Amino acid sequence: MSDKPLPPQPLLVISYSDETRMALSSVLTKSGAAAVACSSFCEAETFALNGLYSGILVDLPSIIKSKGEEKIVAYTMANFLPTLRVRTMGGMLVPMAMPGSAKQDKSLDDFLHKTCVTHVPKRLREFRRHPVCLATIITHSGVESRGFTLDISWGGTFIVDLQAERFRIGDPLTILIPEFGCLIPAEVRRIKPWGITRHAPGIGLSFGTLDETVEPVIAGITRTRKEFDRDRLTA
Repeated sequence: MSDKPLPPQPLLVISYSDETRMALSSVLTKSGAAAVACSSFCEAETFALNGLYSGILVDLPSIIKSKGEEKIVAYTMANFLPTLRVRTMGGMLVPMAMPGSAKQDKSLDDFLHKTCVTHVPKRLREFRRHPVCLATIITHSGVESRGFTLDISWGGTFIVDLQAERFRIGDPLTILIPEFGCLIPAEVRRIKPWGITRHAPGIGLSFGTLDETVEPVIAGITRTRKEFDRDRLTA
């Protein structure tokens, strides 16, 4: 095991082949990195939606064989996390570049100890953001305040607030959208204080349970059904 810095979070190992998946996971384990084995790209996507990961080690033949939804997810994941595409040859991993693909490290050592170490892990976004400005009234700790959305999705929204620093991650609150008269329970997930960056100050919120009065409103705003509005990329 190397004394070089290791990725702070596990890596997703993806291959349709059980044997190859085990070989890739074994190499990572011997290098001191944690591995989470996935038999498909959709399975890897589910992990990335629910946890933090430092990168992806993937069997190149599996990328080539992927079709339909799997192919879309493979492209999305490769653009979301540092990715090393490899072939297994005996006990060796050989990095393989694809025509037109983004540049990647030339060795597993560089991938693990340089690229993955410096990557800041974050969760994969489940639903696509839709830029839309809606007036809002937030109720937080019994106090109401006016704001407006920069974007909205089936999973949440970002609301502009000039005093965002008064909130804390995890704070529960409710959002009233006067235009539609609907009330949505939510939780604070990120905070952008006023004057810190060249971006609008405010709070990123995740929605709680959407009842039968709210779902038609979100569907009308996004013009899509929830099950078809995943935040995926297409090549």
